[in-house]
This record gives sequence, C-alpha cells and structure tokens, in this order.
Amino acid sequence: MSRKIKQEELETYLWGAATLLRNNIDAGAYKQYIFPLLFFKRLNDVYEEETEKAVAENGSEAADWEENHSFIIPEGYHWNDVRNITQNVGRAIATAFREIEKANRSKLTGIFGEGRIWTNKNRLSDRLLKDLLEHFSTRTLSLENCPEDELGNGYEYLIKQFADDSGHTAQEFYTNRTVVHLMTEILKPESGESIYDPTCGSAGMLISSIAYLKRNHKEWRNVSLYGQEFNALTCSIGRMNLILHGIEDFNISNGDTLAAPAFIEKRKLRQFDLVLANPPYSINQWNRDAFASDKYGRNILGVPPQGRADYAFLQHILTSMKEETGRCAILFPHGVLFRNEESAMREKLVKGDYVECIIGLGPNLFYNSPMEACIMICRITKRPERRGQVLFINAVNEVERKNAQSLLEERHIQRIAGACQKYADDSDFARVVTIKDIEDNNFSLSIPLYVKPASEAAGTDGYSVQEHYDNWKSFSGRMMAYYEKLNEMLREEGKSDA
Repeated sequence: MSRKIKQEELETYLWGAATLLRNNIDAGAYKQYIFPLLFFKRLNDVYEEETEKAVAENGSEAADWEENHSFIIPEGYHWNDVRNITQNVGRAIATAFREIEKANRSKLTGIFGEGRIWTNKNRLSDRLLKDLLEHFSTRTLSLENCPEDELGNGYEYLIKQFADDSGHTAQEFYTNRTVVHLMTEILKPESGESIYDPTCGSAGMLISSIAYLKRNHKEWRNVSLYGQEFNALTCSIGRMNLILHGIEDFNISNGDTLAAPAFIEKRKLRQFDLVLANPPYSINQWNRDAFASDKYGRNILGVPPQGRADYAFLQHILTSMKEETGRCAILFPHGVLFRNEESAMREKLVKGDYVECIIGLGPNLFYNSPMEACIMICRITKRPERRGQVLFINAVNEVERKNAQSLLEERHIQRIAGACQKYADDSDFARVVTIKDIEDNNFSLSIPLYVKPASEAAGTDGYSVQEHYDNWKSFSGRMMAYYEKLNEMLREEGKSDA
C-alpha cells in the first residue's frame, strides 16, 4: 500500500545509506556510490508505478509500451533482479547501470559514472553492497509516495550533508544554497528564457532558477537549461539532480569550459538570457596561451595572468550573454575587484559599462573557508537610467550563523535583492556611483571605497581580511618583480663594463 514519505523520514532514509559506508570508505567518496543507487531506485519504482497504471487502464499488454514510461528499465535489470544477486553484487549493479543507459541513450548516457568502482571487493564487499541494497529497499520511491519536489529536496539535503561531511571537497560540487537563492532573486528568471551555468557543479543554480519561477507561479517547463562541469562525477550528480526535480529540458555537458566550451553555434559561443556561476577561484592550471588567441573571441578585456583564471571565466560569461536580455550573477573572491595584475582588464570592464552591481557578502558562507566573497552583476545592455553607473552594496553584516554554518535568511535576501531593484543610495548599505567616480579610484571596484562601513567611525579601514591579504600579496609580487628587474639591469651593466 502506498504511503507518502514525510520529508524528515526521507532525509533520515537517505542519510542512513551513507552511514553504512562509514569506516569503509572516505567521506568524500560517499557520493559516487549513494547517488547512483538512489537514482536507480527512483527510476525502478517510477517504472513499476507507471506499469501498474498502464495495466489498469489498458490491460497487461500495455505493461511494456514505451509511451507509458518516462524511462525504460530493461527486463532482467530491475531493482529486485539486482537485489536478489548474492555473489559479485558490484558487477550486477554495474551491468544494470550500463543496460539502463543503453535503453535510454538520449537521456541517460554516462549518467551512472564508471562501472569499475563497483567491482572492487577490497573497497566494497558483497555484504556491504547487499546492506546498501536492502536499506534502499525499505522505501518505495514512486511519484505517489515521493513527489518530484519532495525527492528533489531530499536529494539537495543529501548533497549538503556530503558537503558537511567531506569538508575540503565540498565547494567543487556545492554552493551555499541561500547565496544561490539570492542570485536568482536578483536576476529574476522569466518563462521561456535560456539559463546557463558554465561551472554547474551539482546544478543547484539551474534548479534554483526553476524554483524561483515556481514560487512566482510562472510557467517553467518552457525554460531551457544549459551547463558544463569539468568533473565527470559531479556532472553526473547534476544531471540526476535535475531529473529528480522533474526537469526534462536541459543539456549538461562534461568538459573544460575554458579549453573546450560545449555550446557552440556557427563557430561562435551560444548566447543565453541569463548566466549564473560560481567559477573555481583563482585557478592556475589553465591554458593561458590558448586563451590569448582564443578562436571564440572571448578575450574582450585582455588575457588574465597565469596564476588567476577568474577574468577568463568572466569574459567567457560576458561573451555567452545575449545582447538585449543577457544578464549574469557571478560569485567571485574579492580580489577580482582590486588586484593590480588585473587592473587593465578591470578598466575595460568598467568603461564597457558591463557592471551593474557589486555585492559584498559576509564571512563563512563557504565550506572550510572564512573567505568573504562578492557577487558581480553584469548586463550587456543596461536600462537607460542605469547606464554609466554601478551600484555597490555592503552586505557583510547580512548573514546568520547557525549550527557552525553561515547562511542568508529570507530577510537578508530580500534586503539585498530589494536594494538591487531600487538602485539608490542607502546610508552605509548601498551607493550608486558613476564610472567617473570609479576612474578617480584607478578603476578599483573595492566596496569600502564607495560604501563607507560604520566600522570606519571607530577608526578601522573597513577592508576585509581577504582584501588586506590580496593587497599585500599583490604589493609583494610587484616588489619582487621590481627587484628582479633591478638585479637584471645591474647584471647587464656589469657585463657591459667588463
């Protein structure tokens, strides 16, 4: 008999599977086993639910009609077929995954990841895999028992739990969802738009865009979602996440966004209405030489230093936005606002009038890091009354600390998003400045230059620890370069005297 699973019960059930792996594998590896099994169980239970409905309406011959099923589960590879295996359980799981992928090539190719991880008995014994299968078998994950939104929320809960448990590996596939909520509240997705995340992780930003439309009672099924993710496992997790949320119109690609962008039309980057992104911060392992002569013309501001690819991602995003409707929200480290080695690119960014708003966030919103990040809002074509201006928001105090984690509550989100919408001065919280004002500050976008925090009254400068560190690092780098150049000149002078 069907019984709808309560949200708390669902969360306990999902996390219970992970606890079975404790003391057997590293916490950072839980996701590569738990997510595929959960996804398999969901596909199987929905298939059986659809079969029962088809038989009730059209007789037993309708059980296997493909038009009656969202996804196909081939005969011999259903959940119970695998559950009843007693030896080489991992091989049975991997085989079922491959057969399901083959039966659903247009939707599920590669989604279960690598099969060989299941056949290493030194890591996962038959007994442990049987325990996992039996645990998942204690609940029926049909649509009646567990509707898409509820299971999607449970999946998001599991992603967060894995982030909490694995710590140092968290940020590569999980961004604080309250920050993501803020970003979608600012950009306000519309029905029929195309939405893109070039470093999509587990697809949380894309899902948040759909959630925004649902909350505002707008049509969401006609929205096209696109994403690219470098890590193959994380890419698969993102695809599963979208499907479990009931989202069908999406295209998520595995690959390196800077080296090989996935979405190309007529030898140019495909352009989108809305872009949300949390690029990897200041990576130094990327092909700077290729970007210098980029065949897609993404280096519109210049070529970033090898040690920091932030402005490479920014330029990729700018060239991926539509002329009239294109807008983006990007999470960045504060250094992009003022670092000396990027000053020439920043000047072109400001003079090009791309930047609409800079928001400084509070500390500890990211896993295992006290770093304060900022959100950069850009548009290709600003509203006439906003042209030649940038709004700066100092939201460093708009944060709540709960259970050792920082988050934005709804009141914080509404205040920040409301200030973006109002686009006006607001005491020590927000200020609209002109491009000339920014030019007078050597095109620095450092927030304390424009929004004077209350702390300045107490004699402090208002800069974050991150800003002080990046300023020091930048200065140190310039001094080292100066001394190297001076020594080179002295050496050359010595040679000439000889």
